[in-house]
Amino acid sequence: MIVEMTKIITRISSGSIFDVVFFLLSSSFFMQGAHAGIGVNYGTVANNLPPPAEVAHFLLESTTIDRVRLFDANPDILKAFAHTGIAVTITVPNDLIPQLTKLSNAQDWVRTNVKPYVPATNIVRILVGNEVLSTTNRLLIGNLVTSMQMLHSALVDASLGGRIKVSTPHSLGILSNSTPPSSGKFRQGYDVHILKPLLSFLRETGSPFLVNPYPFFGSSEDTLDYALFRPNPGVTDENTKLVYTNMLDGQLDAVYSAMKVLGFTDIEIVIAETGWPSMGDSTQVSVDVKTAAEYNSNLIRHVSSGTGTPLMAKRTFETYIFALFNENLKPGPLCERNFGLFRPDMTPVYDAGILRPTAGSSIPIDPSPVPSSVTPPTSPASMSPPKGTQWCLPKTEADPDALQRNLDYICGLGLDCGPIQEGSACFLPNTVRAHAAYAMNVYYQAMGRSNYDCDFKGTGAVTAVDPSYGKCTYPG
Repeated sequence: MIVEMTKIITRISSGSIFDVVFFLLSSSFFMQGAHAGIGVNYGTVANNLPPPAEVAHFLLESTTIDRVRLFDANPDILKAFAHTGIAVTITVPNDLIPQLTKLSNAQDWVRTNVKPYVPATNIVRILVGNEVLSTTNRLLIGNLVTSMQMLHSALVDASLGGRIKVSTPHSLGILSNSTPPSSGKFRQGYDVHILKPLLSFLRETGSPFLVNPYPFFGSSEDTLDYALFRPNPGVTDENTKLVYTNMLDGQLDAVYSAMKVLGFTDIEIVIAETGWPSMGDSTQVSVDVKTAAEYNSNLIRHVSSGTGTPLMAKRTFETYIFALFNENLKPGPLCERNFGLFRPDMTPVYDAGILRPTAGSSIPIDPSPVPSSVTPPTSPASMSPPKGTQWCLPKTEADPDALQRNLDYICGLGLDCGPIQEGSACFLPNTVRAHAAYAMNVYYQAMGRSNYDCDFKGTGAVTAVDPSYGKCTYPG
């Protein structure tokens, strides 16, 4: 490691001392293996959040958080983090991806969203879109890699290519198979045509592969200990005979195995999003303050331990917890608005182990979660779980494109879509409607069986008729 660093520093020694110091502060070289940076996703889908300057000061003075991920390039937030040293990741919105395939547009974007803020603000990474492959938008997907290349070229032209890396985060929906972890594969079609050139770009530029694993969405009452890093018997991978003691390791190793199939085991994996809500519908399992604190504190301890995973031993993982704040304008079920570590007044919902001692002393011994005040416009009756066994299916008139989006979203959350994979019990009939029906029902059952959980923007409806057939059993 020391030899490699000497070579790198020698190459930049012709610049100023500032260049060398800035490189040492911002380089991911020290983040990989030796130090697992713990960050947060700073989302802003709310109307009650504190000013960015107060947030930056709070994170710096009261927490051990040393990096944040933004879902845009908000200029007020970028200014607020100036001179804090906190590593900042910014994001290009999905809808701008086609425009950035032209170098001149990429240069304009860097000129507007990056150059005015560096080096005062420690911008270390630019993400091109978010879970682009899960959108099933061919225009976005087809232009993703080219826009990343053009953005990197624009950074190089601005003498920022060595300091700011370019990547893009993925949901676990990019996997066609994830169980057992050693059999992980990327979806056919995306693997060779999109992900292989994307991984080649990441290798060439020294950038990491970002994924959003959520054990919360893959857990059930039976697998709760496994999802929360609690003591449990473990799950054995029948191919490698390796034993997995937590769900996150299995998800990460499935991604690693898929990368291995394409020949890219040398690229670092970063956890761009993971978390556990502190409040949800009454029918959801272990959605409370205590469980959220347990997951995130165990997560931080695990990814920082240097133990790694069964297939990636002795590694640490740069990790971003979702999310910094409860965001009261987020759509969807109640839990979506309660993933935050902090309330909008910056009081902690719980301590996941990131508060400095002076801040931690103000936490109530038995904190009570405060629900976000804004909820989707739904009547109380429609939020109540229906009585008796119910299933969720697509409406007859539902558009196939909308059903495909439902399918990609649900499987991207990490819920069990295994039964609709090729060769499994519910694969046939091999149609979008049939696969979406199974996936929508899985989501409906996992999220608590409220009518709202089957809405899917008007494409789903609850039924009392069991849709199971042959060996294909729908959860209910």
